[in-house]
Amino acid sequence: MNIAEAAAPIAVLVLSAVWLGIGFVTGWAGHRLPLGFVSRDTWLTNPRQFEHGGRFYERRLRIRNWKDSLPEAGALFRGGFAKDRLADRSSENLERFVAETRRAEYVHWANVLAGPAFLLVLPLWGGIVMTVFALVVHVPFVAIQRYNRIRLRRTINSRRRNHARRRQAVVLSADSPRKTPPTSPRSRRSPTPRPT
Repeated sequence: MNIAEAAAPIAVLVLSAVWLGIGFVTGWAGHRLPLGFVSRDTWLTNPRQFEHGGRFYERRLRIRNWKDSLPEAGALFRGGFAKDRLADRSSENLERFVAETRRAEYVHWANVLAGPAFLLVLPLWGGIVMTVFALVVHVPFVAIQRYNRIRLRRTINSRRRNHARRRQAVVLSADSPRKTPPTSPRSRRSPTPRPT
C-alpha cells in the first residue's frame, strides 16, 4: 500500500467533515434570515418559464416519485419550520410554507456555491469533483423547493380568487334593489263605502 492509498480514507473523512461543517453553517445562516426577507421572491427564486407551472418537474424529473424520500431539515434549529408534512392548511400557514421553501432554496444554493471553493485547497480535478458533488447532492433539493412553491402558490391564488368572487357576489346581492311583491287587482280597487 503506497502513501496515496493510505491517505485516501483520511481524505474522504476530512472532506466529509468539511461538507458537514458547510451544511451546518449555511443552514444556521439561512435559519437566521428574517421572515420578511424570504416572504417575497427575488431573481433567484422567481419562477422560470421552463418550469411550466411545475409540469417540468413532474414530467421530466418525475419528482413525485422521489421527493418524499429525501430528508428534510427545516426544523433542525430551534424555531425552524418543518416542511415534511402540511398539517395546517390555512392560508396563513401556506404563505409561511412558501416563504420557508425560499429559505431552504437559498441554503442549498449556498452549498452549491461552496463547491468551487475547494479549488483553493485541492488540485483542479479535486475541485471539479467537489463542485459536481455539490450539484448532484443539492440541486434535487432545490427542485423540490421550487416545485412545492409553485403548487402552494397555485392553491393560494385559487383561494384568493374564490374569496374575491364570494365577496363580489355578496356586494352585488346587497346592492341589488329588493323587488316588492306585485299588488293584486283586487287590492288596487277603491274601497266600497259602507252604507250608513
